[in-house]
Amino acid sequence: MSHATLLEALETGALWSVAGGLARRVETYKELLANCDRRGRNGLDGRGPLSEEALALVAFTRFFLETCLDQITFMENLVQPEALRHRILGWAEGQVRLKALPANTGKLLEAVLYRGELPRAEVGDVLHVGVRQGQRIVAELVKVNVLVPDDSRAPLRMAFPATLASQWMPGLFPEKPSGWKSS
Repeated sequence: MSHATLLEALETGALWSVAGGLARRVETYKELLANCDRRGRNGLDGRGPLSEEALALVAFTRFFLETCLDQITFMENLVQPEALRHRILGWAEGQVRLKALPANTGKLLEAVLYRGELPRAEVGDVLHVGVRQGQRIVAELVKVNVLVPDDSRAPLRMAFPATLASQWMPGLFPEKPSGWKSS
């Protein structure tokens, strides 16, 4: 519920979420959340049967707000444009070295990052290659979900595929606990 409320209120496009911070401190989160269901200690601890002290005034609220601030700081540091650019271009260089992507991939990605989007007609000029070679590079980046066109004529935009999150935005998702298996 907190995630949905903050998503709507902050309009982050789901890039920022308090859920990541809560997942990193899941035991503390669960303990404090369980404390919110404690019975009131006396007549001064809220009006209802549950403890207002445990929920509104002390530990859980402080923990939740500190977690929100921690995640804001984390995302601010993670999405620094120059650092993000460096990680993405480093990934592209590695893929070119492995021959998984064609040469000039980094140059094209840098142009799209810098401009926000790139008209397809400008790809050849940016890369100093012919139309076919430019189309081939674009096709490879679309195939690996790094570039996304809305249609065959639309400008190219960057995508941030979840499969590359650990390389492009390290730490964005919590590490899988040891012994964890996907179903």
